[in-house]
Amino acid sequence: MNWAVLVAALAAVIIFGGSAVATKVAVSAISAIDVAIMRTVIGGLLAMPLALVLRIGLPDSAQQRWLLLLSGFCGFIAFPLLFTLGVNLTSANHATMILAFLPVLTGAIAMSWDRLQPKSGWWLGCAIAFAGEVLLLYDPDANAGSASLGGDLLVWTSTLFASLGYVAGARLQRSGYSARGTTFWGVGLVAVLLLPLAPFMVDGASLQNAGSYAWSGLLYQAIGVTIIAYILWYWAL
Repeated sequence: MNWAVLVAALAAVIIFGGSAVATKVAVSAISAIDVAIMRTVIGGLLAMPLALVLRIGLPDSAQQRWLLLLSGFCGFIAFPLLFTLGVNLTSANHATMILAFLPVLTGAIAMSWDRLQPKSGWWLGCAIAFAGEVLLLYDPDANAGSASLGGDLLVWTSTLFASLGYVAGARLQRSGYSARGTTFWGVGLVAVLLLPLAPFMVDGASLQNAGSYAWSGLLYQAIGVTIIAYILWYWAL
């Protein structure tokens, strides 16, 4: 058993687990759209210089570049946008529990992509996990607080995109490309696309007046989740 892989995966899951709370902190003073855009822009502005300093080039083959684009779009555009909007409409507790189902979705997509037939025990475990999630999330006797079905559906959809992005990134690394390159260039290229649009889409005055509390949540997403957790997760996959 490779304990380094397990430790890396566990660390990534723990960091991802704080994502919903960090998002709630960020959207307390920054709009959800601004948070979604800026977490990727900040992460990309940090990642691109790292890629250049470490001399990590872009993938060579067309298939590798396609996988990089897919993982970048899913992981750094679709997921943060839908997740941030969803968290803004539901509770951090619901969002965190939905996000916890991410490894199961990732495994399902990976096996479907490789045309593998999982054993019956795997399906049974997934069914129990999903039933447990639904029971905990939608127990009528529980206090839902600020949760909403619309917000939950957005978080569920974002988790699906995240899983697809993870599988694409893992296949890219399996083809010989590094986990750091997958993360750095994935978020970096997306940030380059978003950066010219940021002045027209982001409320700069709101960001300046947001305060350290909201910024701590945004930076957790931009550095902890977007860079550190992604590198660990891709490598572990």
